Amino acid sequence: MQGKKDYQEKLFNNIQLSNRVPETNFYCRLKGVLELHFIYSLTKNYYGDSGQKSIDPVVFFKLCLVGYLENLISDRKLIAHCFLRLDILYFIGYDIDEELPWHSTISRTRQLFPESVFEEVFTKVLLLCVEKGMVSGHTQTIDSAPVKANASMDTLELKVPEEDLEEHLRKIRAISAMDKEGPHRKSKGDKSDEGQRIVTANDKELSAIKGRNKKWAKDQDQRPGAGNKGAKYTSNKTHYSPTDPDARISVKPGKARKLNYLSQLSVDTAHHVITDIRAYHADGKDNQQLPDIVNRLKGRLWRHGLVWENCVADTGYSSGENYAMLEGIGLKSFIPSHGTYKGGPDGFVYNGEHDHYLCPQGKVIPFKKVFLDSRTKTRKKSYRASSKICKGCPLRSGCLGKVNEKQFSVTYYREEYERNIARVESRQGRYMKGKRQSTVEPVFGTLTQFMGLRKINTIGIKQANKVMHLSAIAYNLKKYLKFDKKQIESGLGQLAFATLVKSTLELMFGPSLKHPKLAFPF
Repeated sequence: MQGKKDYQEKLFNNIQLSNRVPETNFYCRLKGVLELHFIYSLTKNYYGDSGQKSIDPVVFFKLCLVGYLENLISDRKLIAHCFLRLDILYFIGYDIDEELPWHSTISRTRQLFPESVFEEVFTKVLLLCVEKGMVSGHTQTIDSAPVKANASMDTLELKVPEEDLEEHLRKIRAISAMDKEGPHRKSKGDKSDEGQRIVTANDKELSAIKGRNKKWAKDQDQRPGAGNKGAKYTSNKTHYSPTDPDARISVKPGKARKLNYLSQLSVDTAHHVITDIRAYHADGKDNQQLPDIVNRLKGRLWRHGLVWENCVADTGYSSGENYAMLEGIGLKSFIPSHGTYKGGPDGFVYNGEHDHYLCPQGKVIPFKKVFLDSRTKTRKKSYRASSKICKGCPLRSGCLGKVNEKQFSVTYYREEYERNIARVESRQGRYMKGKRQSTVEPVFGTLTQFMGLRKINTIGIKQANKVMHLSAIAYNLKKYLKFDKKQIESGLGQLAFATLVKSTLELMFGPSLKHPKLAFPF
């Protein structure tokens, strides 16, 4: 007989979410392992003693985690999504007939708590992974990636010039038909301070901008991102974003110019657990930020009882200062040197004992002084020979050029460079390169594509740092539950326990003793 279902709403229902959500559900399992009561004492000082009650801080963090676990970057969409999911309601502690917090409450609470609160929650979740045996600590891979800021290139404004910069740029710009198609988009409000609106570029840097603009004028309509008016003649030296002054224009070959933040990520190689993450300005260089990353990460690992031995990163983190810094704190660096490094002129041999070079003719080029390079701001060593040594040399014309004596400079950290290069080119170095490519790069892809980090939905670098920490917390929790599930399914824990019991009994009573009531799975 054919059935037919007629739906009629009941006035009263008796539903328990714990009966509706199965124990194997992801959020049910997460509710059982995630203990966040420490957040109450952590955030107590940010609330008053009277007035209307706010959203529960634990509920706030759980809602934020749901957003990144479900790849939702909109607070409004997050609340609408949670309303339709019984398992999420059970996870955050709301009944089916309870009204969820208003979406603006989430953004206001996110602004209320400082960065340290989010970092503390990240550290607690990392401790769960350490206790589960998911973090080895000895090898950490570091990488960076730009994350889109919540600001448009079309709203960029010229910085207030010390001299009439607007007139200067008007002279050097080559105006195309595309520039005249529409008016400049004006931002609703200017959130920048006076320092962010002042030109910091010197005459040499402005001259470089002028040359670049002239070069772009020839093929500006064919360049990547040329359809965006704000991407044509912009620079962090001359422009700022009034919507988000902390966002910076990042430039990458073959990519459109965008307003971004830079995410610096550290991942443990054992089970790809994120051990550190932080937001930086997108116009900074990786090698400038490495000391801050290393100091923060080393302290966190040490507090968890882990010893860091190997630091693995790409060429962007290469510098003599970084190599010396890592060696100074007992870390082995596996960071390929940049292409501009040269241990000395071609054909010249370095003598480390006496700190001089031998030219192809066997003449000594002695060390003269240590100086600071005005362009790169790095320490270098100067070597120069007397003009008498080079007099009558058959290689003089090709070797000296227009000067009368051989002189050149080499980085002050030559020995550190050579040790690192030998390490990178070794068998272990090639293995570490493969570990970096298979560890930190896929993690970045997961965060940006599936964990809500494709765009920063907040304003300011402090808020961006909170967003990145929340995304990393969600990632680590997902790893934690998967690792726990694999352990249970494989029976490794039971086998290890049975092996330990058998070894203990054999040690106490001998290997020939068998008890009729003890059975082991081997």
